Amino acid sequence: MNPVAYLETGVLICADNLKALAQLPADCIDLIYLDPPFFSNRHYEVIWGDEAEIRSFEDRWEGDIENYLDWMEARLLHLHRALKPTGSLFLHCDPNASHYLKVACDRIFKSRSRFRSEIAWKRSSAHSDTKQGRMAPGSIHDTILFYTKGDTWTWNPIYLPYDREYIESHYRHVEPETGRRYRLGDLTAGKPGGEQQFEWQGRKPYPGRHWAYTREKLDAMLAEGRIVIPKKPDGVPEYKRYLDEMPGVPLQDIWTDLDPVNARARERRGYPTQKPEALLERILRMSSDEGQIVLDPFCGCGTTVAVAERLGRQWIGIDISPQAVEIMKQRVQKLGASPTIYGLPTSVDDLRKLGHFDFQHWIIERVLGTQSPRKTADMGIDGYAFFTRYPIQVKQRERVGRNDVDNFETAIRRDGSDKGYLVAFSFTKGAYEEAARAKRSGGLEVVLVKVEDIVRVGDLVDSADRDGRLPDLSRETPDLMGLFNAFERPPDDRPFSLPPRKDAKPSMRRLVESARQEESQLF
Repeated sequence: MNPVAYLETGVLICADNLKALAQLPADCIDLIYLDPPFFSNRHYEVIWGDEAEIRSFEDRWEGDIENYLDWMEARLLHLHRALKPTGSLFLHCDPNASHYLKVACDRIFKSRSRFRSEIAWKRSSAHSDTKQGRMAPGSIHDTILFYTKGDTWTWNPIYLPYDREYIESHYRHVEPETGRRYRLGDLTAGKPGGEQQFEWQGRKPYPGRHWAYTREKLDAMLAEGRIVIPKKPDGVPEYKRYLDEMPGVPLQDIWTDLDPVNARARERRGYPTQKPEALLERILRMSSDEGQIVLDPFCGCGTTVAVAERLGRQWIGIDISPQAVEIMKQRVQKLGASPTIYGLPTSVDDLRKLGHFDFQHWIIERVLGTQSPRKTADMGIDGYAFFTRYPIQVKQRERVGRNDVDNFETAIRRDGSDKGYLVAFSFTKGAYEEAARAKRSGGLEVVLVKVEDIVRVGDLVDSADRDGRLPDLSRETPDLMGLFNAFERPPDDRPFSLPPRKDAKPSMRRLVESARQEESQLF
């Protein structure tokens, strides 16, 4: 079935997916994969630590599993509506909630017969599970629930290689001339197809059996070298089945051959719950065809849309985190895509309206910097410039003054650097005087950068990227270009900016309290 003409694809949407999904037309999506926040760990789900996620996840756990299910069902109803009659849905969940979610999906899909499979993906090796006090089997798998909207759906069989033990026990024979492995198969059948009890090569089938092929077909296979005539005079000829001609083992519902994204994987984006591309590639190849539309409403760092782009599928990605959407954009751009972005701030006025963490993340991501590993008690450093690693501090205020510059000087020295960037909407005369004094007397350079300049240069970069050329930044000051030096490279050579390290991320409670304190100080 061809994609509907009125649905825009190649789109990344920064929004609460409940609002975004409500705007999708009915019966328009071929395949949905969703990896929503797991019910098993409340703090772990504030992935980026930005305020948009805090607002989204802060109250989800009131009422325990019932509240979680209400939150999920509201979204699953829209997803079911958006699926084409031939569409499929894969819901990635953990064992703590999979049985609840299956009951919910049975109800939403209006029939248990729409349930196709419960896939167990082995995501880790055996380990000591201290949360269970070693009083229960360790948890090493995730659950993926597979549903279809109708009785017919896109299905491309997947085959896996035979394991070595099976090959050695079933394909014992090896041709000396070619080195090809083969097994011997029966040339007879229990039911005759015409008169097939004839004698061939001086042999007849065993009593009660019949030749499965005509005399002419047997002669042709013998000429091709596909039949082995046994040395025993009463032996029945057998057919050669070559290993390299077999498709492999049909895919089952336990997946143990796909490793998770480890700390050194090239595809790693720093997202704690990132799924491997191989997992998404299997799902997309199995349940979609080239040109069909794939939707991921919890897109995270964009693995689904990146794999969809690489496999020639159309795609839509949704995530509430501005930082996540920025990383998705960079990821698909490296594959040659030119995504349309909705929901991200694009002007200075938009940036004034952002929450503190959202604003801070936007600035750091806009210059392809690296986020500070801490969002509270960060010692005055919010991030680092690409390549030079000079500290960046972000102030969501007008008229940042002398004291702010002086405090940032201390943070720069503490970091062991001799230069840093202070970003704000505007600065007082005293701020410029203090920056000049620090450079003159202490050899410490504090570069004052206005938000409007970051927006302007970012627009120049985006325009050049759309036209397939390098941006002309020759008129920009060297100080400002110290922030934007990553954009002097072609898009394919630019870095990905990584989120905070997982081990340094504060708890959700601290993030929420910090956001509220910052908001009270701003107003």
